[in-house]
Amino acid sequence: APLSAQSQRVTRGDAARPTSSVSENGRRTALVIGNGAYKVAPLANPVQDARLIAEALLAARFRVIRLENASRETMLKAITEFGDEIDLGGVGVFYYAGHGVQVRGENYLVPVDAKIDREEEIRTRSVNAQEILDRMGAAKNGLNLVFLDACRNDPFPRASRGAAPGLAKMDAALGTLFSFATAPGSVA
Repeated sequence: APLSAQSQRVTRGDAARPTSSVSENGRRTALVIGNGAYKVAPLANPVQDARLIAEALLAARFRVIRLENASRETMLKAITEFGDEIDLGGVGVFYYAGHGVQVRGENYLVPVDAKIDREEEIRTRSVNAQEILDRMGAAKNGLNLVFLDACRNDPFPRASRGAAPGLAKMDAALGTLFSFATAPGSVA
């Protein structure tokens, strides 16, 4: 069953069959999110970028969970599903394209249904990027890759006076490669 009417799930390949020496058991799981249909400050490229990344991962024999223009609830459900999959071992990949906001040193991924009028609402109506890193770290699998291709100019400037430009530097668990679209603190 689809996660929501606005999201899509794409799965292909036998994730349990070893396909390379990248991981002990050959499992490869990815969560790919492309959010662009925002009511405030829509973005043209994230959905297409997510589709291209998902296609490349599918070609590399990953099981891919792909969301397009996802709500906060849908994103959180997918993170849980993704976490359950990587708990089984192997390689985990997380890719996000869409708005990202830094508030008080923490990074938030903005769902398309976020209605944010005040800074404190960013924390409760977006997804803290640290949740993904924590979930990946808890899996204790050998390799995790995180790509934040986030548009980091603040789409809510009146609501987020305390928001800093760009995203904050993040620390990840051992075995995790973390990649931003630009340097921490910079905007794309």
